[in-house]
Amino acid sequence: MRKKTICFFTGSRAEYWLLRPLMFAVQRSDEFDLQLVVSGSHLSPVHGETIGDISKDGFRPDAEIETQLGSDSPVGTCKSMGLGMISYGETLSRLDPDLLVLLGDRFETFAAASAACILSVSIAHLHGGELTSGAYDDSLRHAITKMSHLHFVSTEEYRRRVIQLGESPDTVFNVGAIGISSIDELSLLDREQLEMEMGFSFGNRSVLVTFHPVTRESGKTRQQ
Repeated sequence: MRKKTICFFTGSRAEYWLLRPLMFAVQRSDEFDLQLVVSGSHLSPVHGETIGDISKDGFRPDAEIETQLGSDSPVGTCKSMGLGMISYGETLSRLDPDLLVLLGDRFETFAAASAACILSVSIAHLHGGELTSGAYDDSLRHAITKMSHLHFVSTEEYRRRVIQLGESPDTVFNVGAIGISSIDELSLLDREQLEMEMGFSFGNRSVLVTFHPVTRESGKTRQQ
């Protein structure tokens, strides 16, 4: 009996480190063959060419698709999505997977989902049903949900939201946050090692602040 092929798409380090444990599981499986399409910032020297991390993990991409244009402007993003649609369509037609695994809401992922939808490639979407206020990520994420066939969400609230979008309850599974599997595999640094790695000494009280760009307010990041 022919093995089923499961194709993973990754366009950035953000979703790769979440998908990584699942990719290892598929690679070890006797029932499935792993396919891998690498694109987006993985291939960008500006973003560290993180395809090197993928290679170190022992994965060999079936396709490397360059879409970065050196611009993160709205017009540059649109052009990158257009380039992606062309190449993702050609690649998925060639690989002909039984299932395409997509995670999240990035514009590269949306382009890959769009190509798969036109080619009638079944999609499994991870982390649907979530909300990101002030970002077009929401629109892309929900659109990917509507193009997908299987949905693996991280909370019951998100499961209800995906069903509310019109998806059959039989296709929506609350599996928890896949990132926990990655955390379980990490070798954590102690405080002294972390300070050395960061070149920073923690005080008695330290605060970590993160900032997510608001994509619907382009050009206002510095002000914010």
